[in-house]
Amino acid sequence: MCDTFVATPDITASGKMIFGKNSDREPNEAQCLVRYPARKNSSHTVRITYRDIPQVKETYEILVSKPFHMWGAEMGANSKGVVIGNEAVFTKIRIEGKNKGLTGMDMIRVALERSQNSKDALELIVDLIEQFGQDACGGYLNKKFFYHNSFIIADAKEAYVLETAGRFWAWKKIKGFYSISNGLTLESDYDDLHSDAIDYARSQGWLAKGATFSFRESFSDSFYTTFSKCKVRRGITMREGNSVGEKMSVRRAMEILRLEGQGGPKSKVGGGPGGFPPKDSGFSPANSGMGSVCLHATGFIAPNQTNGSFVAEIDADSERSQFWATGASIPAISIFLPFSIPGKAALEGTIVQPGATPDTSLWWSHETLYRLCLRNYSDAISVFGAELKDVQESLLRKSQSILSKKGKGASLDTLSEDAIVGAVRSYQKWRMQVAELAVKGRLFARPWFDPLYRVSWFLWNKKARITDSVLTGKDLPFEPAYL
Repeated sequence: MCDTFVATPDITASGKMIFGKNSDREPNEAQCLVRYPARKNSSHTVRITYRDIPQVKETYEILVSKPFHMWGAEMGANSKGVVIGNEAVFTKIRIEGKNKGLTGMDMIRVALERSQNSKDALELIVDLIEQFGQDACGGYLNKKFFYHNSFIIADAKEAYVLETAGRFWAWKKIKGFYSISNGLTLESDYDDLHSDAIDYARSQGWLAKGATFSFRESFSDSFYTTFSKCKVRRGITMREGNSVGEKMSVRRAMEILRLEGQGGPKSKVGGGPGGFPPKDSGFSPANSGMGSVCLHATGFIAPNQTNGSFVAEIDADSERSQFWATGASIPAISIFLPFSIPGKAALEGTIVQPGATPDTSLWWSHETLYRLCLRNYSDAISVFGAELKDVQESLLRKSQSILSKKGKGASLDTLSEDAIVGAVRSYQKWRMQVAELAVKGRLFARPWFDPLYRVSWFLWNKKARITDSVLTGKDLPFEPAYL
């Protein structure tokens, strides 16, 4: 489950395109933040997750956030200034479950590697869907998690929403602010549509004779769409993105992705200055659910958590674009790190990438801190919350200073490398500081004793071989983020 949004230049503070996404996946599914360089390819085919597809002679440099075990990516950008994020959507179109097609993550990486602009990426994804289909498991330990996809695709000038149901699709060009979650949103307001979509919907009895065709109403599956609480989360992001009080900016995009809480007319959505949890907010992940933009896993009702977050501000001069990625879970308590393209920071083969169990990667350095914080969220984050805000503000200021000067490329790349190393060290240090609370007996507040919640986290920790000695640092030493 995820949330993705875009704000076109006419409504942003900088006059540039702004994109954001939270990637919500299984709790132990570590996410890699990795850069793949531009390549000239001699092979005629490339192996993606489940099959081969034709390769192209040259692929562009990309920076992506991806599940550690997958070929494809949840979100990312390329050297041409194209950014893409996807959502799982649930439709009436039956999926065979034979893994003969492409995952949404496959399509994102292929499109980023091959597209010069957002329209090229849109058309390429449509071609991939029509040629190969979407029969591909998108889960980690859950091998029965099959779904279709929707996408937000943008560059410096244009942005599009593309929604699919099997091999059927609809898209429209976006103006203003637009967000998607785990449900179809396009009604009859599409700009283009698969030529057979209306006839197929009518043949299945999903479109009454004489009725106006709606892509959402005709193809959406009601059960899984409702269970995902996509309407609640999209309601929050649309409301926040269209707020008249403040124009969209990189900082504002981060704030939206950091929002905790169910939303709705009778419930609060948490978030203090910068989107960080306010001191003594009273928010507990144990009482959270699928309606939270910054998603906390709680068990059967909310089996996923936000495992990575990404923000982009896209300039017409692609080298002046800035990209921010956490490479970590739970953006409410993680640092958005700055990146540029082209660059070398997080280059494939140079950075410690996470595996299935705790290691010294960026993702697991933060995740072990988060698992410890779960025992008493408010008390734990009060230990490092002020320093976390200071680190984030410092990176925002330094990035803007570099971009305002000539010769910014090398300097911003150096800032990126320093930020990664600094984040790993900070997470490791904060984990040890929070562990001191456990010694004093302050990390076992009542929410942690919620039986179902505690059992769920006991099982997740057991699968990832997370023990108290790992969380307190005895079995997880301090090591640098780079190889």
